[in-house]
Amino acid sequence: MKHRWLLASAVIVSSLSLVVWATGPAGDAALGAHPYESFEPNSSCAECHTGLVRQYEQSLMHQSFTHPWDEIEYFDLALPHAGKVEKVAGVKAGCNGCHAPLAFLAGDIPPKRPAEGTRANEGVSCDLCHSIVGFEGEVPYNFNFIVAPGDVQQGVRSGTESPGHEIAVNPFMTSAELCGTCHNEKDPWGLWVKATHLEWQESPQARAGIVCQDCHMPKAAGNSAPEAGGQDHPDVRQHLFHGAHDDGKLAGAVEIRIHAAADTAAAGGELVLTATVVNAKAAHSIPSGSAEERLLWLDVTAVDAAGRSYRLPVDRKGFEGEDWTIASADALAYQDIGDIQGLPDFKGLLRDAPVPAGARIFRLPYLDPQGRMTIAQWNTAAFGPDYRLQPLAAVNETYSWTLPAEVAPGPLTVTATVWYSKVVASVAEFLAIPPPEAEPVRMSEHRVRVVVVAAERTGT
Repeated sequence: MKHRWLLASAVIVSSLSLVVWATGPAGDAALGAHPYESFEPNSSCAECHTGLVRQYEQSLMHQSFTHPWDEIEYFDLALPHAGKVEKVAGVKAGCNGCHAPLAFLAGDIPPKRPAEGTRANEGVSCDLCHSIVGFEGEVPYNFNFIVAPGDVQQGVRSGTESPGHEIAVNPFMTSAELCGTCHNEKDPWGLWVKATHLEWQESPQARAGIVCQDCHMPKAAGNSAPEAGGQDHPDVRQHLFHGAHDDGKLAGAVEIRIHAAADTAAAGGELVLTATVVNAKAAHSIPSGSAEERLLWLDVTAVDAAGRSYRLPVDRKGFEGEDWTIASADALAYQDIGDIQGLPDFKGLLRDAPVPAGARIFRLPYLDPQGRMTIAQWNTAAFGPDYRLQPLAAVNETYSWTLPAEVAPGPLTVTATVWYSKVVASVAEFLAIPPPEAEPVRMSEHRVRVVVVAAERTGT
């Protein structure tokens, strides 16, 4: 059964009530179905919706093709890989279904690099989103949206008119399934290598009726088109689309608290600490989306009264595949980059850089056909253990630390910090990804103080 989202019931177009049905090609079948000219450029939308367009321009929705890491990943990894291995050949066009949808729909494959200034640079454009009328199938994924470009823009508010276009009130625009058409991805091995919408479906937020737009497009009082004489409303959707690339969005998404089993300790004795890590805000796993390239880790350090610093390794829990979730100083991974780029004897790159050895990493390892960790989601044939933070759930990590003989008596401050990096540092350096992409962002921090007392002496 295929959904016919626009609309199985009446749709309001300006002040008229019409019945319109969503039909047309979707997913791979839509390649080349609509020329660039079918869609208005973002600059046209900005003539009336200046504020919303300016918000949107700051987001990765707009930069989905021009963002440096996305450019490198497509042109330096996905595109050459598609030309070498038949199983992944579909990524040549398919990546663009979500990252450069205008180019995909126009059949401009592969698009020219961003420096060429083609309309692929418009990313997930205003008119593209507001032309989506539904999706094909039972599950939204792999750009299986259906578009109906033209004079009618899909919207959410009835009783409004525009001097520039007609408006269709389409409930699909308020659904999480709209986001799922690109934020779910199944790879050539049939694995859900992006599953943010599917994760949301299982979340407490979904059960409470909170959808993607409530967090990433929050409502605020305003006027969506003041330049065109638009009306003020108390609930205008802000076009922020802020997520993992926004430090403000990351702040508070994960919470950390740490406590000690005792308030005193002695050199040579054991101090047990427990850190509780909470996914306090996101309605999906953290990290989500491109989880294969993200790093989220817990770093615990102690500083004694003399200023000496000690890094505490996490206690092991003993589950299968746990080594992937504890940082190593010298473990290598990502060897398939050498295969893709034709680099003989490529040994791989540091798997966990810049995470300090012994720290707990919250990750889902993506494994290539040879069982090696990969950052190429399209080359994922299996997964390791899913040790990510689940929505509104907490996990405890313990640290059983034997205090060294040289620890200074007096106050000992133990700090637990949750860090996030969008790309593994070794990968960023090797592929010349701009450094900010791999710079760690502090998401949360908490301290506990313990008093180091003199060890008891024994003897006759």
